[in-house]
Amino acid sequence: MKFKGAVTINKPIALVTQIFADPNSPKEYQDGFVKKELQKGEEGKNGAISTLYYKYGNRDMVLTETVIDNSLPTRFEAFYHHKHMDNTMTCRFKALGENQTKYEYEFEYTRISWVMPKLMAILFPGTYKKHGHRWMKQFKEFVEKQ
Repeated sequence: MKFKGAVTINKPIALVTQIFADPNSPKEYQDGFVKKELQKGEEGKNGAISTLYYKYGNRDMVLTETVIDNSLPTRFEAFYHHKHMDNTMTCRFKALGENQTKYEYEFEYTRISWVMPKLMAILFPGTYKKHGHRWMKQFKEFVEKQ
């Protein structure tokens, strides 16, 4: 399952990608984000492995992020592993002028192994797309307040 989208952010690409790369900023725009802990490598560099912690109500979710290609300020790609699913995220940034940046994103779910997420993907595939798009919209709103 793959989906993509884009948002235009009314801030310079340098600021957009600086905030994007900050391991503490997701708590400002990702619902449930608790923290990110580096496990191996150098923060943000290719091959770096981090653990991401989320809390949704009384449920905890732990993901492992592996940076595949950090070519910021133009591109970032990472692989995310959860016990029930795997996905890749590719983000591209393009300056549309001095104070405007286009943020394109693509998510591809490559493995869904638990019954509930698999059913959600089959019956309501838009749920995964809405979740990703909501975070991008929240990211845009957060950056534009800076």
